[in-house]
Amino acid sequence: MRVTRIYLGYMVKLPCQEVVWDLLPAIRAALAAALVRKGHSQLEAARLIETAPAAISQYLSGKRGYRIEFDVDIKAEIERAADELASGEAADVPARLCAICRSVRERAAAANGQHIAGGCIDLPQSEER
Repeated sequence: MRVTRIYLGYMVKLPCQEVVWDLLPAIRAALAAALVRKGHSQLEAARLIETAPAAISQYLSGKRGYRIEFDVDIKAEIERAADELASGEAADVPARLCAICRSVRERAAAANGQHIAGGCIDLPQSEER
């Protein structure tokens, strides 16, 4: 049985939902755009990111992954990830996406004076930080 909690007529959005619905698609969209800017086709970008070519098309057209604008440091981390993926250095794509996601969440938590817990925080962290 599925229970949905309603608060004043609105569904409560959990932090993990924000990550799945907003943050990860935004990271993938930025990563796809970086790969295409570097001369890769949409099909090659899909292969490198390990996602469907249709998703890449939606990322690039702004239909998916458009809700978040990253700061300069996160954009630089995404560019490094694109370089690593293109060169074959980043073999574990999910771990690389988690590292970027963790960076975004840590920055947001620090800006708000909070500590983040749960999610992918317990996975091994990227060595470049």
